[in-house]
Amino acid sequence: MRRPGGWWRRKDTPEKVETYTRWSFHFFALSEIAGIGLSTYGQVGPRLATVLSLMVVTHAVVCMVTASRALDWVRGRRAQPVRELWTLVTVTAVLGVPAVAVAEHGPGGADVDAAALGVFVGIHGFGLGVMTLCVPHRRRRVTGLVCGFAAGAGIVSYLVGMEWLAALIVACVLLAAGGFLSFTAVLSVWLLNVVYTLDEAKETRARLAVAEERLRFGRDLHDVMGRNLAVIALKSELAVQLSRRGRPEAVEQMIEVQRIAQESQREVRDVVRGYREAALEVELAGARGVLSAAGIAAEVRDETAGLPAEVQSALGWVVREATTNVLRHGDAKRVAVQVLMAEGHVVLTVENDGVTEAAGPPAGAQAPAPATGGSGLAGLRERLSAVGGTLEAGAAGKGLFRLRAEVPLPSPARDGLEVAS
Repeated sequence: MRRPGGWWRRKDTPEKVETYTRWSFHFFALSEIAGIGLSTYGQVGPRLATVLSLMVVTHAVVCMVTASRALDWVRGRRAQPVRELWTLVTVTAVLGVPAVAVAEHGPGGADVDAAALGVFVGIHGFGLGVMTLCVPHRRRRVTGLVCGFAAGAGIVSYLVGMEWLAALIVACVLLAAGGFLSFTAVLSVWLLNVVYTLDEAKETRARLAVAEERLRFGRDLHDVMGRNLAVIALKSELAVQLSRRGRPEAVEQMIEVQRIAQESQREVRDVVRGYREAALEVELAGARGVLSAAGIAAEVRDETAGLPAEVQSALGWVVREATTNVLRHGDAKRVAVQVLMAEGHVVLTVENDGVTEAAGPPAGAQAPAPATGGSGLAGLRERLSAVGGTLEAGAAGKGLFRLRAEVPLPSPARDGLEVAS
């Protein structure tokens, strides 16, 4: 059974911001109903209040639908909601004119005038804020829409019998209210787009880092193999020519080719070994920098002095894998990395928050490991087992996940650490 609020915890940060923005506009519509429609019951009789409230409710529903379609358009999920925009404009005009007509020609009384004018200004103000979502957010277009709509409302008010000064005041009030709501709508959409852009930039940065590492490895491999392969090709061609002439030097050339080929194999193994090895201190510093750049508070405590190279390499891979999965999964706000010596063992702990039950542990590389053992818990256990280490991963409390790697220290290294301490 899913716990309440699980649907919210399963969302990533951009999706949460989009949900918050979408429901903010729905809340505007509910505010229109509660603040304008229902308030008329305390100003006028129940029959007229019901009519005015139904007008406001109808307009609020249209605003909700239009705002939802407009946000989908802003995120590129559908075409521009032109039909919904004109529907909202029509509904706003059709409901606004009767409201101002009631204020001028309806039952007498200051309360009736105030209630009807409140409905008129509220419908046009909230409608104008939602209309802004449906047009490209350029300063001139938004300003023209707000000013034009306010001027049109003032003209309509004057034509239905309102005095010119009162119509001017209504236009100014609508200009201020509509301008504020339009500015709020534009700012909300801008913030939503910024969040999505930052999230895409985060993914792009990770892909660029992978591409840069591949280029570096390609350059190293080219430097090693390019010259040796050229020499092998030349000496092989020379051996062929000497062999055709029956010269005994052909054997010496082929022995030289064999020697260069073996040397090339050794150099390639050195390159690959250097590529696969991960220095613990370097990985800890890199994890701190990458997590801080991603807005995640990183706390790193390490005791790496004197650790054997093979132990540092194995633990460095744990740090690298855990950091990568914190960035790719979950919604962590804090990560704590700790390296401690304890009774002839070195213990590495990586703990992060932002874990949901449905989403799974972000730091633990829970994805199935490939056959090569290059990623995931299986890959890390394989690397640790080569140095006699173990790996534990699991929940460490509500919303917390802990990855713990323990590696025994060889006797000479242990004695050296004890002397150094």
